[in-house]
Amino acid sequence: MKRSRINRIMDDAARMIAHGGFHLPPFAAWTPEEFRARATPAIRDARLGWDITDYGQGEFDQLGLFLFTLRNGSQADLAAGQGMVYAEKLLISQENQISPMHTHLRKTEDIINRSGATLAVQLCGSDELGRLDRMAGCRVDCDGIAREIEAGGLLHLAPGESVTLRPGDWHAFWGEGGSVLIGEVSTVNDDLTDNIFAEPIGRFSSIDEDEAPLHFLVSDYDSQLAREG
Repeated sequence: MKRSRINRIMDDAARMIAHGGFHLPPFAAWTPEEFRARATPAIRDARLGWDITDYGQGEFDQLGLFLFTLRNGSQADLAAGQGMVYAEKLLISQENQISPMHTHLRKTEDIINRSGATLAVQLCGSDELGRLDRMAGCRVDCDGIAREIEAGGLLHLAPGESVTLRPGDWHAFWGEGGSVLIGEVSTVNDDLTDNIFAEPIGRFSSIDEDEAPLHFLVSDYDSQLAREG
């Protein structure tokens, strides 16, 4: 993705988030220079912040997602069963912009339509080895009500509605009728190792640095930030 496109997506997302009545944390506004000077290990190591992906396919409007990680615990706390064992994100899915079929090995997540259009969620189950089974349905909870979804079936979530997805619940989603501001509340998030895609695609994008970054992406941290402190 071109950095200039990423910068425009950030501006558009910030406006949609504000219109939805949400406020990003102070570090969201830091320039790269401010981030280098002020970012703590708690921000860097938890990979809090801006995250924009086209899944390495170069077609963001058709296959992509905007995310902002607001808070994230540690794998050590999760293993111990106490402490900060949770994470929270804001996502934006544009109309017909697919976040492709995937599941997680460890993470359980609530996907919440916070505002905007309808969120379409396609679901499939797993085989005995946890692999995608396009012939298997799954059982999910929607705001406390159990739902049996047939293989490849769709949930249509209006603003305020949500679905709980557990490891082995394969899912893809997109906005239907417009863009959707999505909340994600989950156990500890690990985007480096815990996203299992049905197709051989990447979680992060390669960047064409055609202009300076407005803000760092979480995928910039390892290459752009010193690790001391």
